[in-house]
Amino acid sequence: MIYRLDEFIENCTNPITNQPYDSSWVIWQLTDSNDYKMMVGSFNNCAYTVKYSRFFDGWEMSVCDFIEFSRNQNKNIILVISEKDLITAKKKYHGHSFDEPILRDGEPIYAVHSTSLENWEHIQKDGCLKSWNILKAENAISEEKPIGSILGDPKDFSDYIMFGKDIAGEIVVNSKQQGKISMDENAEYLTGARLYFDIKKIAADGLAVRDGAHLKVKDTLPLFPYLIWTATWKNTGLKSRISTPKIFCEKANQAFNKRFPQYE
Repeated sequence: MIYRLDEFIENCTNPITNQPYDSSWVIWQLTDSNDYKMMVGSFNNCAYTVKYSRFFDGWEMSVCDFIEFSRNQNKNIILVISEKDLITAKKKYHGHSFDEPILRDGEPIYAVHSTSLENWEHIQKDGCLKSWNILKAENAISEEKPIGSILGDPKDFSDYIMFGKDIAGEIVVNSKQQGKISMDENAEYLTGARLYFDIKKIAADGLAVRDGAHLKVKDTLPLFPYLIWTATWKNTGLKSRISTPKIFCEKANQAFNKRFPQYE
């Protein structure tokens, strides 16, 4: 079911049921913030929420992708958005879908998945990326919960391989090392591997989906023919494996752009 609200209090009480949220509920909220483009997570014991500022491009596509993806997951959806803004978003979204096999204007033609060097060795042996749930079922990981659970990610997110472009992947790698969410881009950590993928080709083959906040692939993704290049501390010019998320991200992106200018 979809419920639209004009106002919303972010706490543990579901305004639709007047009961605590269970895992079937997700929220998308249009905000007037100048401090961020988008924020995701669970705050104040609320359900998983995507907040998107109207002052940044893309909110119309985000809310509609969120609706489509969440429907596909059989979620109950709360939209905190005016009826007028929702109509505007749906008009702009006309002809699109959350799993359409083409990239949209403004979407990157490559995407990054970051991991540790140890995991990269296993990925190369497998010849593919695997979702957290598949790795857990294969007893390939020891942790009981994925790092995203700290942010309140829905359990079904663990069925997917997440992609980004800039520093987010390094934040995840560092957070896993710390055992907690660490947003400090200048913190020292052990660099891993940044895997650069041709997201245009992934989408064209019907593998990419959008959930309103992420581009991702369900279950598994073969390295061939989608992997373009892998950055490590050795091939990005770093003198040591120890660096910071900011420095490694910048060095890796510079090296990638130099080697593959067609993806800029």
